Amino acid sequence: MCRSIKTLRPPALPEEATDDEIRAAALQYVRKVSGFRAPAAHNREVFDEAVDAVAAATAKLLAGLEVRGSSARGA
Repeated sequence: MCRSIKTLRPPALPEEATDDEIRAAALQYVRKVSGFRAPAAHNREVFDEAVDAVAAATAKLLAGLEVRGSSARGA
């Protein structure tokens, strides 16, 4: 989909993804889907809400993933 969105789970990222990395990935996703690099003022609120929602969903996904061969998560 968007080659600039990097993988945020181990082993691609040895440590846990930071909030900044999650937000950057969410921003790239929303930019790609919306077709806007930066929204017009009248679209700013819905654009920012979408970035927040995607970032929250991404953080939830990463927290729940179990990567085989890695140390136990959440233990």
